[in-house]
Amino acid sequence: MTDIRERATTPEDLTRLFVERANARDAEGMAALYAPDAVLAFPPGSATVGREAIRAVCEQLLLHAELPFVPEPPLPTVRYGADLALTSTRSADDTGGRVQVVRREPDGTWLRIIDRPESKAGR
Repeated sequence: MTDIRERATTPEDLTRLFVERANARDAEGMAALYAPDAVLAFPPGSATVGREAIRAVCEQLLLHAELPFVPEPPLPTVRYGADLALTSTRSADDTGGRVQVVRREPDGTWLRIIDRPESKAGR
């Protein structure tokens, strides 16, 4: 079966695609934005490792989240070479900044490898 979902061709695409897929209640599509061995710092104070575990977290999130998610304005992307970048947004729900380390894959697609969706100062 071919995945016809849009792929992230820039680091900035990942946040937009995450929100679009969340609003479509597509937990599998949300998880597809992460590398197979990615780390998600959620729930707060823990680490969820691997795309399958992240998919399960996304499913739970969608069961309890108030939709629609509102796109948050991105902060400037910080790049390290051609294949690594740091993306971030200020949260609309006052949970702090959201920060992701993203990597360009050999096919040119960008995926999240580390994601800290809630990061208040002092936590």
